[in-house]
Amino acid sequence: MTSTFTDVQLDALRELANIGSGTAGTALSAMLGKPVDINVPKVAALPVPDAVEAVGDPSEPRWAVVVPTVGDLPGHVLLLFPQRDAVRLCELLGVPVDSEDGRSALGEIGNILGTSYINALAQMLGIDTEPAPPMVVCDMLGAILASVLLSGADADVALIMDSALVVEGEACELSFLLLPQGAAVGDLLGRLGL
Repeated sequence: MTSTFTDVQLDALRELANIGSGTAGTALSAMLGKPVDINVPKVAALPVPDAVEAVGDPSEPRWAVVVPTVGDLPGHVLLLFPQRDAVRLCELLGVPVDSEDGRSALGEIGNILGTSYINALAQMLGIDTEPAPPMVVCDMLGAILASVLLSGADADVALIMDSALVVEGEACELSFLLLPQGAAVGDLLGRLGL
């Protein structure tokens, strides 16, 4: 895997992600009624084919929340939860993950997380962008990514933020992918002067 960005640029993206995660943690804590801590230990900006490999085994089942974005940053936010962590998050809300209520709960969790990241980016960069309603799917990782890319995510580069989500002392895994249309990641860095 080859990053197309410098360490300084990735540090700037990591800082933006950490700001977004602080907001997301507060909102998610209010929803769950439990303490939530989120940090973003790993950030990568990779060509889409490399990003697909970086997020895991394509045959592994994952729950995904897809949040389209419109405005100055059109594209998609993709939040990926391993099965066990999706189950755990739904258990905290008292609903089974494979029910309509479970899908709705995951959609709302994904919406909170995705919107918090996007709003942090928009505020820091002075751009106007907003999320569209989320979609929740459960499928093999490769099928999810192929479906999102085929649905109009005309992305050259994917911004990947693997997040450590801790809910009331229990760790949950989460991968956050920003798939902006065209060369928007480079445009974001340009706004930061990088």
